[in-house]
Amino acid sequence: MIAFVTGPVAALAPTTAVVEVGGVGMAVQCTPNTLSTLRIGQEARLHTSLVVREDSLTLYGFADDDERQVFELLQTASGVGPRLAQAMLAVHTPDALRAAVASGDEKALTAVPGIGKKGAQKLLLELKDRLGEPLGTVRPGGAAPTGAPGWRDQLHAALVGLGYAAREADEAVTAVTPQAEAADGDPQVGRLLKAALQTLNRAR
Repeated sequence: MIAFVTGPVAALAPTTAVVEVGGVGMAVQCTPNTLSTLRIGQEARLHTSLVVREDSLTLYGFADDDERQVFELLQTASGVGPRLAQAMLAVHTPDALRAAVASGDEKALTAVPGIGKKGAQKLLLELKDRLGEPLGTVRPGGAAPTGAPGWRDQLHAALVGLGYAAREADEAVTAVTPQAEAADGDPQVGRLLKAALQTLNRAR
């Protein structure tokens, strides 16, 4: 198993970072929050989880080991694959997921694309004894560094990756543009993603 990768960031795309490790470019699937902490040419260390399928090997990367562990724990629940687990972490921090599960908050889980009410109820039952209590950690937000894709591109690609149509993603990006423009400095993609998902959920 590849537990982490360390090296300069060679490229950034809306859903992927390429980290050069020993002369090899490792493509790592990341959430918008993780991508927003990376900068092309800067040394990065991503905690990773390798997902093996018959026809593919996919490396998922995370800002810290706690997020990686939660990603893997989520997949122990029936019906949760790596894409849905990553979607859950794109919407909620690990501690927010622990809090939601500990308090039986269905609404928090149904905010994730692909999880309906019945699915949320099932996940709450299955994950209650696996995720544990919130750790009380608060991850500081940060502005998107120079060299990262623009927030519009990141947000649009994240929404499409979560299963929304390109037209819906366009509308959601437009809806949160005033919030992004009102932010001091560069907008935080993670917060914008949550706002965009709320807009899309209201529209459905």
